[in-house]
Amino acid sequence: MFGSHSERIYTGLGLAFAVLFIGWLDNFFLMWVFFGAIYLLAFREANRLFDIPDNSMFPYAIGIWLLAGIYPYGDDLFVLAGVFYASAVAFNKNIDWKHFFPFIYPTAGILFTFTMYQEYGVITLLWLVITVAMTDVGAYVVGKSIGKTPFCETSPNKTMEGVVGGIAIATVSGMFLGLTFVDLWTSLIISIAVSISSIFGDLYESSLKRAAGVKDSGTLLPGHGGVLDRIDGYLFGSIVMLVLLRGLV
Repeated sequence: MFGSHSERIYTGLGLAFAVLFIGWLDNFFLMWVFFGAIYLLAFREANRLFDIPDNSMFPYAIGIWLLAGIYPYGDDLFVLAGVFYASAVAFNKNIDWKHFFPFIYPTAGILFTFTMYQEYGVITLLWLVITVAMTDVGAYVVGKSIGKTPFCETSPNKTMEGVVGGIAIATVSGMFLGLTFVDLWTSLIISIAVSISSIFGDLYESSLKRAAGVKDSGTLLPGHGGVLDRIDGYLFGSIVMLVLLRGLV
C-alpha cells in the first residue's frame, strides 16, 4: 500500500505511539529512563560521527544522566561538563578536545529537553514535538510540490520553498497548541523560533554525516537510520524553546 516508504511509515507510527503513550503516562521516572535511553544511543552515534573510535567517554555520559535524575537543572550539568573537561585539557595536553564534542551534541539538547519537562510539564514536550514534526512534514510536502530553489549545499534535497512552507505550517500548528500554555504572541514567537532552529538542527547533523562520509547516523530505526537522524531537529529546538520559555513566560 505504501510502496517503498512502508518501512519508514511503520517505524514512524510505532515511534509516535510510543512517544504519545509515555507522554500520556507522564511519570518522572519513566521519562528519565526514556530520555536516558535516547541519549545514550545518540551519544554512541555521535562518537561515530565525530570519529571517536573508542567508547572511553561513555561512562561519563552515563554519569551525567544519573545526575540528571536527581539534580533538577540538567542544563547546569552541561555547563559543568565543559568546565571539568576544559580543566582536564589544561592539566593534560594529551587530552583531545574532540572527545568532548559528544558532550555538546547531543548532550546539551537532551538535557535541555528533560529540564523543560521538569520545569514546564509534559505539554511543552508535546508542543515541541508537534512543532518540529510539522516542520519536517511541511517542508517535505511543500518541497515536493513546488520546491525549486536549493536551500543550501549542506542538504541539497532541501528547497527554499519547502523550508518556508514547513516553517509556516509548523508555526500555525505549534501556535494553537501553545495557546493552552501561553498567550497568542508568546506562542507565535516560540513556535516560529523552534521551527527555524529545528531546520538548522537537521542541517547540522547533515553536515556531520557529510564530514564523516555516512548516509545515516546509525541503523537502529528501519527506514529512518539512527537515533540522531530522528532527533536532530529537537536537539536545537529544545534549547531555543527552554530559553524562550524562561525569558518570556
